[in-house]
Amino acid sequence: MASVAVCPGSFDPITYGHIDIIKRSAKVFDHVYICVLNNSAKKPFFSVDERLELIKEVTKDIKNVSVSSYEGLLIEYAKSVNANAIIRGLRAVSDFEYEMQITSMNRVLSDEIETFFIMTNNQYSFLSSSIVKEVSKYDGDISELVPKIVHDALRAKFHDNGK
Repeated sequence: MASVAVCPGSFDPITYGHIDIIKRSAKVFDHVYICVLNNSAKKPFFSVDERLELIKEVTKDIKNVSVSSYEGLLIEYAKSVNANAIIRGLRAVSDFEYEMQITSMNRVLSDEIETFFIMTNNQYSFLSSSIVKEVSKYDGDISELVPKIVHDALRAKFHDNGK
């Protein structure tokens, strides 16, 4: 049986921290599905289609990765792609409590799909999409935090919206 994992997130936008987790997951699992989920608690900056395009571009060289989106329960998406694992990135201890709640609920919904936590690389432990957007909004240098295509998309979006 092939090992198939889902790496979910809002990816609004994708950062080098996300890419680090994706690349490391792709080394462990036969196939990794990156799934853009809509977090109803957040108002997205980029549309789902824009996020999908950015993710596809920055992961195009990782052969065992697919990119898609889903509205609904993550566990249902995981079942639909025959995944046997969910990958969650952890930046700090503060992420763990929230992630543990989600993982526990997913276990109630399906005890056949395991969740694996991957600690982010130390150089990205402070990094979040929210921080990237905030710094970009004020023309701060985010070139070490996101790929050029994401940097350009942020600048265009802020410029087009008149900051």
